[in-house]
Amino acid sequence: MRLIRNPVLAATTALIIGIAVGLTTGAQANSETRLPIDEVRLMSQVLERIKQSYVEEVTDEELIEAAIEGMLRGLDPHSDYLTPDDFADLRESTSGEFGGLGIEITLDETGFVRVVSPIDDTPAYKAGMQSGDLITQIDDTPVKGMTINDAVNLMRGEPGTDIELTVLREGESGPLTVEITRDIIKITSIRHRMLEPDFGYIRISAFQERTGNDFEDAIKALNDETENGLKGLVLDLRNNPGGVLQASVAVVDALIDEGLIVYTEGRISNSDSRFVAHSDDPSNGVNLVVLINGGSASASEIVAGAIQDHKRGLILGTRSFGKGSVQTILPLSQDHALKLTTARYFTPSGRSIQAQGIEPDIIIRQGSLTQNQNDPFYKEADLAGALDNPNGDADSDSKATAESTQKAEAELAEDDYQLYQALTVLKGISILNASR
Repeated sequence: MRLIRNPVLAATTALIIGIAVGLTTGAQANSETRLPIDEVRLMSQVLERIKQSYVEEVTDEELIEAAIEGMLRGLDPHSDYLTPDDFADLRESTSGEFGGLGIEITLDETGFVRVVSPIDDTPAYKAGMQSGDLITQIDDTPVKGMTINDAVNLMRGEPGTDIELTVLREGESGPLTVEITRDIIKITSIRHRMLEPDFGYIRISAFQERTGNDFEDAIKALNDETENGLKGLVLDLRNNPGGVLQASVAVVDALIDEGLIVYTEGRISNSDSRFVAHSDDPSNGVNLVVLINGGSASASEIVAGAIQDHKRGLILGTRSFGKGSVQTILPLSQDHALKLTTARYFTPSGRSIQAQGIEPDIIIRQGSLTQNQNDPFYKEADLAGALDNPNGDADSDSKATAESTQKAEAELAEDDYQLYQALTVLKGISILNASR
């Protein structure tokens, strides 16, 4: 069983690369690389006292691993110590198939586990887990004080077995109990469909290795469904916890034909990088609206930030999660590694979204709109003796198409108000551009 972990163990913007770590000795040593002898001696004394006096016998290995985990946990929520199983889980999460519940989690400052977002069509999503949920108990075990690893290990289990999560949710008067059946998670990162004639929709649920290629294929497929190409595209990144950095770069690259996409800065040379768009534009400059919300994190924010800075489209929804750091895998041996925060990423204009997120151009909160189906007004055509239109009546096909479109819009307004508003804005942009 594999539960997506904090916003990088699910590969949110992780630079999965190996960096050789060398030790500087002799004359090359400086104040940054020289071991702090007094502090190391103090740690050794603490280690010895625990081994001698702790109420139960503790092995050296257990103490050393706990010390390493404590060091990393004290840095930030995303740095971690990777055991062989953890490293294998990380590779699985980027390939698109793994076992678990299908939720992206992080450790909250209160000591509880917070849900960044549930992933589309997974057990957690179907059970009703929501972005922002605070998990306080896993089955009968309180979460307070656990590490992410502890929580993940408790949530692991065989596919088909049940787990019960106790959840605090904003707007609810008391704790909720959510029962989820574990399953093998297969993520389809790209989904696409036509919202209306000439207006397409692409949903990216996570950024995986093939997401960039699949995104271009989706644009082509949508264009093939139209006579003269798309008039507008909605790119839905809501509740997308992120993924492979290069995949998010590839998506932006398919939407712009020049300029900086994202850059990273850190203290080591390997952490400084710049990603620039190629000259081609598979999207053909289609009118674009990007949907984000509080569950849009990391790689999703790279895409939204680049689109916003290049004024390539409008960002609509609510403020994103705000994860602007990059994690690098640093091997310690063949079996162990560190996942360490080594850089911050910046949007093309130099913005860091760390702990702030992307502010949408148009703030639209999710809701439900029930449209009035009764038209209270009489029309000229309803009046007795009204003159006929010299151009004749609209043909029945046009009337049927208009009625079908109105019905679809009404259903969309009820089912997904943010998407309905995105489509409305997109149609307005299309009309304005066509009139110029």
